[in-house]
Amino acid sequence: MTTNTATKSGPVWDWAAGHGPVTGAMSATTGCLAVATTGAATGMPPGWALAIGTAGAIGHTVSSLRERLSARTIGMRAASWLIGAGWTTWAMTTGPLTWAALGSLATIGVGMGAAARSTLLYEEARELEAIAAAERQVARELSAERRAIAAEWVDRIQRVCHLTIKVLAVEMWKTGTGFTIDAELPPGGTTYDKIAQQSAQLSADARLPHGCTAVASQGIHQGRVLIDVTTVNVLVEERTYPTDYTPLSIYTGIPWGYRTNAEEICVYLREQCALVVGPTGSGKTNMVHVILAGFARTTDVLTWVIDLNAGSAGLPWVRPAFDEQGHPVEGVRPGVDWLASTYEEAVLMLDAALAIGRQRKVAYQGLMAERNTDQLPISAKIPQIMLVIDEGAEILTSTDRNMKELAKKITEVIRMLRAMGIRDVLTALGATGSVLGNLMIRREAKARVCLTGGEVEGMDLGKLFPGSRGLKVDQAPYKGAGFMGTPESPAALFKNWRILPNQIRDIVTATTDMHPKLDDISRRAAGDAYANRWAPERTAWMRDTLHTPVDKPAQQAGPGGLNLSALRDQQPKKGPSKADEEALARMFREQIDAQFATAPDPGGVEQEQAPAASGLNLSALRGDADSGPAWLPDAITAIRDAGAAGMKPSAVADLVGRDRKTVRDALKAAAERGELVYRDNGPHSVYVHPDHA
Repeated sequence: MTTNTATKSGPVWDWAAGHGPVTGAMSATTGCLAVATTGAATGMPPGWALAIGTAGAIGHTVSSLRERLSARTIGMRAASWLIGAGWTTWAMTTGPLTWAALGSLATIGVGMGAAARSTLLYEEARELEAIAAAERQVARELSAERRAIAAEWVDRIQRVCHLTIKVLAVEMWKTGTGFTIDAELPPGGTTYDKIAQQSAQLSADARLPHGCTAVASQGIHQGRVLIDVTTVNVLVEERTYPTDYTPLSIYTGIPWGYRTNAEEICVYLREQCALVVGPTGSGKTNMVHVILAGFARTTDVLTWVIDLNAGSAGLPWVRPAFDEQGHPVEGVRPGVDWLASTYEEAVLMLDAALAIGRQRKVAYQGLMAERNTDQLPISAKIPQIMLVIDEGAEILTSTDRNMKELAKKITEVIRMLRAMGIRDVLTALGATGSVLGNLMIRREAKARVCLTGGEVEGMDLGKLFPGSRGLKVDQAPYKGAGFMGTPESPAALFKNWRILPNQIRDIVTATTDMHPKLDDISRRAAGDAYANRWAPERTAWMRDTLHTPVDKPAQQAGPGGLNLSALRDQQPKKGPSKADEEALARMFREQIDAQFATAPDPGGVEQEQAPAASGLNLSALRGDADSGPAWLPDAITAIRDAGAAGMKPSAVADLVGRDRKTVRDALKAAAERGELVYRDNGPHSVYVHPDHA
């Protein structure tokens, strides 16, 4: 049988707590009574009590001065010691247990308690007043700074824009990179546009650093204007993608970069599409990875990627989930749900998206009626599908027959499936009329990004951000910087984060458990095309990429061509000597030269060179120094595998791990030798293998 030892028996005393006005007075009076009674009984000299009280008064005075207490408090404490010592001395002489002594002691106790309470309230009020005075001083200093800023910008706007505004408030940014002016426009129908179109002139007049701007936007009503002034250039520095991979949602916004005030800017893509424009070298590929990183962190989004340039945009997000043999890695899911690198795979993906959208319209009518909405409620159980199409804007404007077929399907997805949770993110190489002339892009892609990288050609910011004033390409000359505008945030300068392959691998691993699964209704509608998207035969090109060496020449013989084993690394374990191999090679060349017109031997002087298209170029057997670097055969093989679409020099540079200038020079030399064919198409120029030319 157990007993409860925690039963309450009355109030609990806190012996560690300090004395208050009441307990302090009680302690002082009882102490005086005890000393007086003991002293009278033992014959203690009365002067001792007075001496002790005097010493206590002096000690408390010194400690109170150190604490910087008020004179009222110091006087109360000293008087309490002296009055108590005086009563004790008198009581020891006349007797402490008389009614006169006890009554006077009680009166002293009440007086000490009241005085202590009064001084305590006074000290609290004094402390609050000191804090308020310090705050008022800071406010006065800040107000003085704000008044100076307001007066300066009133004069500046009068001088540059010929307008007299009334500044109502100046808000300093928490990041310390600038401030916002809230002003009232002059009467007479003046709009904020009069200030917005003078942004560059205002920035120059204010002597702002490069990359800093003064941008005017709408105020709380049409008679007010907000002027954001950036004083610190945060675009010049490179920042890596934040490592806080917290879950996101399509409803809460997905961060794509940060503004000049160092605050994140988010996009909301439940109902709208997005367009990302960026020429070569502006950081567009990095921007695509930032977009894919945001989608990978969302718990209600599945990402499908179409990149007809060898799938380079999506490969880093798929490779961590598969080993070198193409088998899935346990516990890791790809960062994108589907990747299409060919026309055929892209057709399968778009057909599946259309089938899913049509089936959702029928199957989820009951759910939408229950939720009283005409849009499909997106969640982790019914995820939104985001189609990220690299250079998709160019597909929509292409004249190629296959691309026209893809464009038709993409347009149908954009036009029909908004309510069913299927949206697109398109990229383009330039903000040109051919891209922005498409009505579907202008109407649906309300979230727009333009990465300039200092590029001027093909950057028509007026067409990309209609209605925005004062945007100039030279304001964002840094890689990864540009302009971004959404329905929630007007077009203004921004920069995206730098994201590297190692971090992509970390994000894929960290977000594996966040990825939703396609709902059963959508999965059945997509059919085998979706179910077998990671089948070995459909992902063989990924494994070939994994197995292709970087610095070793690959086999270059195409289908139906010669098997030139001299170009391979594979050597027999036992065979002829090096001299025998050279003699055999010479004999082979002589036999070929007797029947075919081949490329001339470098040692020959009088030989006539046959056309490259009609002869064989066996320079690889000669060890010719002009045959190109060691990685060139890998590049030529990849270009041949790319088919008629060919490959851009930038994609080849990423494949072989070399800088673009070196790769461009080597490919140009190969084209001059007839090993490749250069197809000049402006920004879409590619190198094609002769087999597909």
